[in-house]
Amino acid sequence: MIRFHKSLVLVLFALVAFILTPPMAVAADKGDFSTAPKTNNGKKWRIGYYEGGEYLDYQRTFVATISALMDLGWIEKAEIPPQDGVQTKGLWTWLGEKAKSDYLEFPSDAYYSANWDDQERAKVVPEIIDRLNQKNDINLMIAMGTWAGKDIANNKHKTPTVVLSTSDPIGAGIIKSAEDSGYANVHARVDPTRYERQIQVFHDIIGFNKLGIMYEDTEDGRVYAALGKVEKVAKERGFEVVVCHTIDDVPDIKKAEESVMKCAEELAGKVDAIYVTAQNGVNPNTIPKLVEIFNAQRIPTFSQASSDEVKQGILLSISQASFKFDGRFHAETIAKIFNGAKPGDLDQVYESPPKIAINLATASIIGYDPPVDVLGAADEIYQDIEPAPSK
Repeated sequence: MIRFHKSLVLVLFALVAFILTPPMAVAADKGDFSTAPKTNNGKKWRIGYYEGGEYLDYQRTFVATISALMDLGWIEKAEIPPQDGVQTKGLWTWLGEKAKSDYLEFPSDAYYSANWDDQERAKVVPEIIDRLNQKNDINLMIAMGTWAGKDIANNKHKTPTVVLSTSDPIGAGIIKSAEDSGYANVHARVDPTRYERQIQVFHDIIGFNKLGIMYEDTEDGRVYAALGKVEKVAKERGFEVVVCHTIDDVPDIKKAEESVMKCAEELAGKVDAIYVTAQNGVNPNTIPKLVEIFNAQRIPTFSQASSDEVKQGILLSISQASFKFDGRFHAETIAKIFNGAKPGDLDQVYESPPKIAINLATASIIGYDPPVDVLGAADEIYQDIEPAPSK
């Protein structure tokens, strides 16, 4: 059985603090701005979208944001159709062709993706910037992810730009600080301690001595994996971080997947816990294989991304509910901008209320008997390891 290095009292204290801490802001909006729907002087507000490439969290965040805009009345309420794979193009097409709104427009030609290709990125970014400056037909840009934030969240144009789904926009150099994006036209949501909280709770529950982590050894890869946060907690708590380098931001997803599997095999014999970081090679295709490798070695795992991975056999994570809260924050930010706020005047700090997810089948396989306190703190409990969703 897995043994704890801390008492259950300390574990419970950490979980309660993790779960019940309310959303926190270090600074308020610089003004009182409405989120009520309004037109652009009788016209619809035109929104553009740019992402570095397909990624599941981008899809989840986008769906949650659109759902929240419906709740706020900016789009007529409707059932958002199931999305294929990890792409967002289908949702954009649905918004342009099927969704009904008196306030918002999603032009078919205002969707951009670099497809994780540096050459495509070098081509599409100047095209977007030129459009924003010359054609001036987009009222707000959604920059989805770190690549997009680094590319268009800047002063090369004046179009309001909202950055979504970034692990660390400050560390990535997208914004100057949590209090100030550095640009009047830029807003990026910040949760300064999200990943620290994940590692702290994981360590309090399991009490590992060697934590394995996989990431691409690039500036963006280290940011995605929250490596600095992991190392900070490791130093404070006295455990070792064992790393293995993967391939991530590449057009060929199979190369990314192969690199992740290779690292999983390598780390399995070296560590007593794994922090499964968000990257393209960790997906519904590979998670069942990762679970098989780690469970065979009785290694506890924590998903950085979401509880979808817990359904498939990762031991612990935050729950899916976090995307709903994130989407609401982004939707309210967009609504305030269309009601006259400058992006740079809006609060960027939002800590979504985190909830724990746990897979009891995996717990049984690896010999972890979760105490009542941990189960009581779990928002999502899965009794079985679900198969990967069909494509």
